[in-house]
Amino acid sequence: MPNIISSAELRNKYNEVSEQCHRYGEPTFVTKNGKGDLAIMSIEAYEQMTSRYELYSLIQEGLDDVDNGRTKPWEQSMEDIRSRLSK
Repeated sequence: MPNIISSAELRNKYNEVSEQCHRYGEPTFVTKNGKGDLAIMSIEAYEQMTSRYELYSLIQEGLDDVDNGRTKPWEQSMEDIRSRLSK
């Protein structure tokens, strides 16, 4: 269940909210005038999330390469690597 607080609660209970974000690694949603306004999370959770998206992006790039024929056989790749190493 998501943690939802008002902007007034964030202002008045910042340390508690910070501790909760660090402890659970989940975002806390902040409302302003009864409507969603912000999502806050620990730096660690943010870095983990952005790393995951970066990985997904690289996987998708590889899948796109396969779909568009931008690949070569394993043996040929290894030959290319060996030839570069021997120079």
